[in-house]
Amino acid sequence: MAAVARNLLPGGRRRRLLNGIVFTATAVLAGTLMIGGHLPQGPRLALAIPFYFGALGFLQYRDHT
Repeated sequence: MAAVARNLLPGGRRRRLLNGIVFTATAVLAGTLMIGGHLPQGPRLALAIPFYFGALGFLQYRDHT
């Protein structure tokens, strides 16, 4: 069985969790404002970036990496 690298200390895990929450909340709020403002779909595609960083933060928090 392969060894799992777990290199985050508790402070680093909290920071990753906070980053995940902040990026996801920002993306949801921006998406809500964009949809409410009737913006076309093109600019809304840019929301993939904060959603990506939010997911990355949650995954790093969960896996300790």
